This record gives sequence, structure tokens and C-alpha cells, in this order.
Amino acid sequence: MGKPIMAKATAVWLVDNTTLSFKQIADFVGMHELEIQGIADGDVAGSVRGFDPIANNQLDADEIKRAEANPLQKLKLKFNKAAQGEEKRRGPRYTPLSKRQDRPASILWLVKFHPELADAQIAKLVGTTKPTIAAIRERTHWNIANINPIDPVALGLCKQSELDLAVQKAAEKRRAEGVMTDDERRALVSTEASLAMDSSEPRLPTAIEGLETFSFGSSQDEEEETRFDDSRSADSFFNLPASSDDEDDDE
Repeated sequence: MGKPIMAKATAVWLVDNTTLSFKQIADFVGMHELEIQGIADGDVAGSVRGFDPIANNQLDADEIKRAEANPLQKLKLKFNKAAQGEEKRRGPRYTPLSKRQDRPASILWLVKFHPELADAQIAKLVGTTKPTIAAIRERTHWNIANINPIDPVALGLCKQSELDLAVQKAAEKRRAEGVMTDDERRALVSTEASLAMDSSEPRLPTAIEGLETFSFGSSQDEEEETRFDDSRSADSFFNLPASSDDEDDDE
């Protein structure tokens, strides 16, 4: 059920001009029952002027009378043809002004780490346009030299569940079209299935290749140790030559 416009002002009017229960008013305006009680006590919305839902074509007077007679009956918002389809309006996601400057960084992150995503999916995730995405893909954006890829989830531009769903849909589409790479196919299987596969390729990411054979006693350390002169070893710092005073004392 839709909610009335100016919900708090409408609640103020209903509290002042009807005998409806707090729960009935709360359910109609989409507020908590305790907030309605606070309005009645004067603790909430003390400076808010009441908004007449009957004069503004949101409620019928007969509807209010029936609800006053039956505390279990819920108020129904009056049908308004002008508002038909407003909730189903589709378009790019709204991005607050404070976060719009972060959109290029998030687009670059998606383009770099999720190339399987279509431009329409990226536009829906971060609320941008296809020309902007194309400019970043082709590195023709006016500020491309200063853009660093940042996760859109970390920037608050989308939810992790939304990103995961978009990636999953893109992967399923590529798999259906038969254009998936070997890395993408391997990423879609479970961990157990991946470990059970017989593959001669390394399973470690390229960023950490070689670390599995690294040891602290490496040849590089040994070479550096051989460069040290024996005269500057640790023992030489403690075996200092005796001073002339000490020699006199010994005599």
C-alpha cells in the first residue's frame, strides 16, 4: 500500500481532528506507533502544521468514519491516477552529489576487475551513463590519468549483493554464449571441485608466485654476509684495544 505525501503533517492532522487509534494512524502514514503517541503528547512534531488528507484527495471522510467505528479497520489511501506508475519508473540509479565524483573510480574498478560486465550493468550499479563508461574503457576520459580504481561497494555506490548478482548474471550469459575463458570457468566451480582437478598450471595468484619457495636463508642474504669485512664483525666492536691508562695499571 502506498503512503501519503507529507506523512508527519498528515499524522498531526489525524491526531488533532479524528478519534483514530495510534496504530491506525501509524499504519496509514508509515510511522511507528510511539511516534504517533509522541505527536499526541506534544513531544514530537510540535512545530509541524497539520496537512488535511481529505482536502488534498488522499482520504475520504467516509473512510475515516468507518475506521473510527472499527479500531481494527485500516485506512486505505485514495487512488490517484496521477501517481500511477511512479514507483515503477526505471532509470539510472540516483547518486548523491557528495559521491558523484567517486563514480569514475568505481567504473574503472569494475572495468578492470569485472570485464564481463556489460555497460548497462555498470550504469545500473553506480548510476552513470554509457558514454562515460566507454570513455573510461577506451582511456579517453579527460581525467583518466588521475583516476584510481576503487571498489564501488567500499564507496557506498552499490551493495555487495547487487554487485555479486550482476557478476553472476554476466557470467551465466557468457557461459551460454560459449565465450568464457578458462579462468572464468575455473572461477565458477566450487573450491572442492577446483582442488580435485588435475592441472599442471600453478594455483597461486601471479602476485605471490615464488613465495612458496622463499626462505630466510636465501642466497642473497649469504652474498651480503660475505661482503662484510672481518674487521667490522660484531666481535670487533666489543674487543676494543686497551688504552694507555690500562697498560700503566697493569705495570
